[in-house]
Amino acid sequence: MTDNIISTAVIIGAGIFGVSTAVQLARRGVNVTILNDGPPANGASGRSLSWLNSARMRSEPYHRLRVAGIDRYRTLAARNPDADWLRFDGGLTWDADDERNEIEAAYRHEVSIGYDAQRLSAQDVSRVVPGLDNSGIAPQGAIFNPGEGWVDLPTLIGLLLNEFSELGGVVVTDQGAAKVVIEGGRAIGAQTAKGDLHRADAVVLATGPAVPKMAAENGQTIGDDTPIALLVQTKPLAHPLRAVLNTPRVAVRPAPGGTFSLDADWAADEGVSVSPDGSYQIHESVIAELLAEAAKVMEGNPQLEVASVGVGGKPIPGDGEPVIGAMKDIPGYYVAFSHSGATLGLIVGELLAYEVASGAEHPMLATFRPERFKLV
Repeated sequence: MTDNIISTAVIIGAGIFGVSTAVQLARRGVNVTILNDGPPANGASGRSLSWLNSARMRSEPYHRLRVAGIDRYRTLAARNPDADWLRFDGGLTWDADDERNEIEAAYRHEVSIGYDAQRLSAQDVSRVVPGLDNSGIAPQGAIFNPGEGWVDLPTLIGLLLNEFSELGGVVVTDQGAAKVVIEGGRAIGAQTAKGDLHRADAVVLATGPAVPKMAAENGQTIGDDTPIALLVQTKPLAHPLRAVLNTPRVAVRPAPGGTFSLDADWAADEGVSVSPDGSYQIHESVIAELLAEAAKVMEGNPQLEVASVGVGGKPIPGDGEPVIGAMKDIPGYYVAFSHSGATLGLIVGELLAYEVASGAEHPMLATFRPERFKLV
């Protein structure tokens, strides 16, 4: 435990960023309350592909943060060796056979930064990745990253909340959307839609795709490039595929109980429309096409059936980089908003709790500060 400059905190949002931060603060002896509009993991965390990776190309600070995130999951996996909700069976990716194919460049980059990567032909892949139909792999080949994995975020969030409760944390759910309360130029707590005010020394806004709009209500600018995302969960199926597949037409991720999680950007673009009231309409033909695309890359081309479909915003900041840390114009106000919430979930909670509890800035978050979006 470290010395705290605060004794109380309120977290708005019970996704992975909010819950992870809450647990870390509670471990430091801070009295923490989590406020969520519905049940835990009812937002982006509940419909995330949850592929644990730092594949392809991004800024060096972002890569380092993601690798640290994967490291924390490895520690967690070592403590839970029999878990069916956290696995490190590798990730396989390939591109379409066209001018946009970046497999060669991606492989060279990954090797240059020491990221464990294997360049494989379609024939080689079959020997390394069980459960794959390799017929769709382009002549440029594929990249296998043996250190990658996946996590089932709703299960993890549930386990973290159990620890949070044991540490004395309070979870308030199903009271509508909460908002940050500002008095005298600083954050003094959060208020639920039902009017209940929860006072605190610090407030953390971790509401996924809602973060930029909620921050704007307090006069703060956060660049936002959030698209609509679609995640299909299949019914259980006995199948040997264990690696995460990221292919031109579909991403396939094993899930607990012999199920699979599927997504694709094109499926969200073509298969979801937004009604005037803000609700989503899902086109069944696109869901069927997504299932068919997944079957094509799986050994035996199995008949996949839908168990559930999740749709909503996928948090992506305007410049693609995480937004983490203090809103310096409003003391006591912190934010966590990023893509790759699963990969970053544990490390962001750890580093943000360090900043909230100590008042110091962590150097790994130096380039991810919210003030980079301030209008000049």
